[in-house]
Amino acid sequence: MSDITEVAFDDIDGINALASDEFGAFGPAMEVTQEMINTFADVTGDHQWIHVDIEKANAGPFGGPIAHGFLTLSLVASLRSGDTFKITGITNAVNYGADKLRFMAPVPAGASLHARTRILSAEAKGTGTLLKTETAIHVVDSEKPSLIYHGLVLYM
Repeated sequence: MSDITEVAFDDIDGINALASDEFGAFGPAMEVTQEMINTFADVTGDHQWIHVDIEKANAGPFGGPIAHGFLTLSLVASLRSGDTFKITGITNAVNYGADKLRFMAPVPAGASLHARTRILSAEAKGTGTLLKTETAIHVVDSEKPSLIYHGLVLYM
């Protein structure tokens, strides 16, 4: 893993200097278990058979149960521990939303995921800085990402 570059939240030019076409290194992997999938289904009420009916899913289009796309998305914060940057001097950080979200490939139950991130841009927003990043979550050893997420965080 690369060294971590620290940059102050209000140093917009400094943050934008870290923007890149290249992703950072992958962070540590996390297994997505059938138990996690079942718990997510219970919490959200999404009990679609491709997620929770193992027998039917085994005969289905993915050859077994797959994680919900939004379960994969919810793991972004945990999986981003491989970031090569740290925003400093903040008193508050607010999830501001997303500019793009794509579910590109299924995540089979029992698969391990890892993620990598890159900075896209930063801009002044009120008294804070709006940071846009791109995170790609992959099943370990898969070239194609399972999820692409352009996230927005407002740092103050």
